Amino acid sequence: MGLTSSGPRRPIRLAMLALLAGGAPIAHSALMKAACAEPTRPAVRSSAAARDKITLPRSRPAAVGTQEAETGDDADAPALPEGFRELAGGSGEPQIPGLTIVYLHALGSRAEANNWRNIIVHQTEGPAGSAKSMAQAQAQNPTKRGVMLWVETDGTVYWATAETAITTHGDGANRNDNKYIDNSKTYRNVIKTNSIGVEFVGNYPDVAKPATRAQKQAWLLLVRFLQERYGIATENVYAHNWIDFKDNRYCEGCELATLARKLAFQPSKRASGQ
Repeated sequence: MGLTSSGPRRPIRLAMLALLAGGAPIAHSALMKAACAEPTRPAVRSSAAARDKITLPRSRPAAVGTQEAETGDDADAPALPEGFRELAGGSGEPQIPGLTIVYLHALGSRAEANNWRNIIVHQTEGPAGSAKSMAQAQAQNPTKRGVMLWVETDGTVYWATAETAITTHGDGANRNDNKYIDNSKTYRNVIKTNSIGVEFVGNYPDVAKPATRAQKQAWLLLVRFLQERYGIATENVYAHNWIDFKDNRYCEGCELATLARKLAFQPSKRASGQ
């Protein structure tokens, strides 16, 4: 393809013309040798220094500093403190050792709470530090789009609404493809009126960023508190992506819901309808 280079043939032709012109034999011989000789080219070697200058694709750098401390490995399930089941059944602002809950709305009588049968794990795609303000906005307008509980990246839990309030979360349990779980039980059944929503902030701007280690530690206590208080079985803890068609960039709530199910915690009493 393209033009062909004449290479060394032009000097050869010049030498032949000089020979025909009757030049001296010695001159002819020297000229022919020079014309036919291969041009000298510098050798190309791949030295270590040269290789270092080549720009190669880089793997994603490992997280360091604060981010490393935050994400870390999977959290270990904290042991349940003494009197846990009694605390979970109380009213007011019960505090579970190892778990920090900020109550924007105190708990009432467990018997008067909504008949919660499921827990849906959400990731809000909000920045670190946003849980408190989001919970406060939810407390001011309980039925708006949002959830009952918000979890900050440091593990602090904000309880935003009354146990009787129905927040707007989920998408009507519209998933029926059995991609993650058997959806025959969840399709159009795991919905806002019977499901507690828990939002984890911090996966912004990278939606695939996992929950922090502190969030996981808090979650492994919080989920058992909710299960015990409302009689919710382990198999009724769901990731949002498991029950609704969601963003394809990541699996919302999947890691956290899986961690909760691995606990295999069974409450003292099951909620009605389970």
